[in-house]
Amino acid sequence: MTYVDGFVLPVPRDRMEEYRKLSEGASVLFKEFGAIRHVECWEEDVPDGKVTDFRRSVDLKPDEILVFSWIEYPSKEVRDDANQKVMSDPRMSEMFDEMPFDGRRMIYGGFVPFLDR
Repeated sequence: MTYVDGFVLPVPRDRMEEYRKLSEGASVLFKEFGAIRHVECWEEDVPDGKVTDFRRSVDLKPDEILVFSWIEYPSKEVRDDANQKVMSDPRMSEMFDEMPFDGRRMIYGGFVPFLDR
């Protein structure tokens, strides 16, 4: 089975195109360094919860939209190596001159799949 990095983050609606371009550029690097799949999704049908939900998890503001994203790797080792290479690559630094979202409110983590049909 693969290894998955998952992300949920808020993006200002007026910066969606900037975020899309950033994602496209970063995806090239992730795949160059070992990712086998990179998916970015805008929210469409995300219900409000009674105790918690995606919006509260990132303190979503009225002028923002949720992004749900994941990157798949062949293994955790490939992911660890890829992340190190991506973060030290000068092309990534150039892309992140001005982030089109508040990275402090992004939630993320690495996951081991237990079902993949």
